[in-house]
Amino acid sequence: MSDLVMAIDQGTTGTTVLILDKDLNLLAKKNNEFPQYYPEQGWVEHDLDEIWNCTVKTIGEAIQKAAIDPKRIAAIGITNQRETTGIWDRNSGKPIDKAIVWQDRRTADFCNSLKKKPGMEAKIRKKTGLVIDAYFSGTKIKWLLDHVPQARQRAKAGELAFGTIDTFLVYRLSGRTAHVTDVSNASRTLLMNLKTLSWDPELLKIFSVPAEVLPKIASSSEVYAHTKGVPGLPDGIRISGMAGDQQAALFGQACFEAGSAKCTFGTGSFILMNTGSKIVTSKNKMLTTVAWKIGKKVTYALEGSAFIAGAAVQWLRDGLKVIDNAAEIESLAESVPDSGGVTFVPALVGLGAPHWRQEARGLISGLTRATTRAHLARATLEGIAFLQYDILQAMAKDLGKKLKILKVDGGASVNNLLMQFLTDILRVDIVRPKMVETTGLGAAFLAGLAAGVWKDEKDIAKSWVRDRDFKPTLPTAAAKKHIDRWQAAVKKA
Repeated sequence: MSDLVMAIDQGTTGTTVLILDKDLNLLAKKNNEFPQYYPEQGWVEHDLDEIWNCTVKTIGEAIQKAAIDPKRIAAIGITNQRETTGIWDRNSGKPIDKAIVWQDRRTADFCNSLKKKPGMEAKIRKKTGLVIDAYFSGTKIKWLLDHVPQARQRAKAGELAFGTIDTFLVYRLSGRTAHVTDVSNASRTLLMNLKTLSWDPELLKIFSVPAEVLPKIASSSEVYAHTKGVPGLPDGIRISGMAGDQQAALFGQACFEAGSAKCTFGTGSFILMNTGSKIVTSKNKMLTTVAWKIGKKVTYALEGSAFIAGAAVQWLRDGLKVIDNAAEIESLAESVPDSGGVTFVPALVGLGAPHWRQEARGLISGLTRATTRAHLARATLEGIAFLQYDILQAMAKDLGKKLKILKVDGGASVNNLLMQFLTDILRVDIVRPKMVETTGLGAAFLAGLAAGVWKDEKDIAKSWVRDRDFKPTLPTAAAKKHIDRWQAAVKKA
């Protein structure tokens, strides 16, 4: 009997595998980290083979932990760090170079040169819903084809395959047969037209990307391929759900109605708002993206992203050695009543929405002899919250109304101090679900829909359960002082 769903959540620092049943009983959750590489300032890379080996290892450990016959797995869903870009040999699967991670800034100069061309920003914005930025995949593909010997010629000859991480995993899970992505990931490349949901010939020309290297664009919930030759898995399991991590989290949070929104805290933080079948063009530097496509129905979203969230805590741990582990930051921050006037702008790889300042760098201000590591820990959590404030203020302007509820998920959402400070400055109620692994959950839902495990969105919505609500308790005047302090600091970053 095939009655379980496996979700592979392939993030920036590690791979998480979930095994669930129809009633969302979590039979297993396993996570393993893999290396990041920083060969030059502003460069961030992954090794695709290391990602695959990590995925295989994590699948095996999850099956062992669940103590199940893997033949019970009815479907596999994939969610992934979206803009990270890899290119490999179609036949051998051998990567031509390390993958360029979404955080990587090496193509910033090319982006700046495009912005100087009259009408280019408006044209790309209209077609893709995105801004010209090194964040997205298109410029990364161009860089690899330009800098790896013979790569461009081989790409034009059809010998090479480009993929974001979803595409790479389906390719490997299917025994190197399927070359496919879904609309949500394709919408993050700067190469897909939002209206046609197809690769746009004019955009391919602008970014010097040959069509021969691109995967097929599919929906977010359909059978793309079946497993073949995967260690620990039987052949023939349906690979049937796929969405970029933030879109998957929106789906996993059951944000099915236009106007509903969520914020996912991972390495970065991402706010998405469902806008239904309507493509909303932002006037406040938000991104317009495809949320998902199921059958013929397409759902769009507005998105604002901060490049740094959990990564700031990682930096405190690994870079400054202020804490020994990430979980320690909340108790350390709670040991002081406030940040002691310290403000941390976590622009460690530039600033994302709504600032979009590639040149911005991290800033710590307000230091005195009285400053302790506890103040720095608290300022770090506040800095993460302030970035969300900026995004939601811009999003509210686009919609012409204030958000009433924000659903939260991801690792840092379990930090009660961070959530309370966020609700205090936003003046918006925050709701945390019982299962904060909503990114993987969304992938599982999408895969299970295609496999018949769940009937429809209403069936899924019944499963969503809230854990805790956070409501503003800080006086409005005090919240405003915090915001004024932030806005003064962010201008200097």
